[in-house]
Amino acid sequence: MISFIADHKLRFGVEPICRVLTGHGCKIAPSTYYAARDRMPSKRARSDETVWERIEVLQADRSKGRGVAGYRKMWHLLKREGLQVARCTVSRLMREHGMQGARKGRRFATTHPDHASARPPDLVHRDFSAPAPNRLWIVDWVR
Repeated sequence: MISFIADHKLRFGVEPICRVLTGHGCKIAPSTYYAARDRMPSKRARSDETVWERIEVLQADRSKGRGVAGYRKMWHLLKREGLQVARCTVSRLMREHGMQGARKGRRFATTHPDHASARPPDLVHRDFSAPAPNRLWIVDWVR
């Protein structure tokens, strides 16, 4: 909300924006905007910034993170560097910035259907109810 007001205050002004937002159910006073704008970053925000800078350096280092470290390995690397931080904090920061470690195994499907190719006929016309046992087999219906 604060960033929205900051983006549009030059065009409309703070007070009119707050009045319209309040009329639409988002109650905010101009004094709230100014207080939030002038407020110093919290201790957590400052700490997160320091930790994130260190995570970026370690992830880019070819001899340490190698660009593949996940949150657990990054947490251990940070401890080795002397930075005491909670594992959940490392996980949260990496998730917020879209960074993840390499995974074992396959992440994507190995085959992709060719929608232009001819398909076998649907012999049961998408009616999957069988009148008796051994009357309808799964091979009778093909997508």
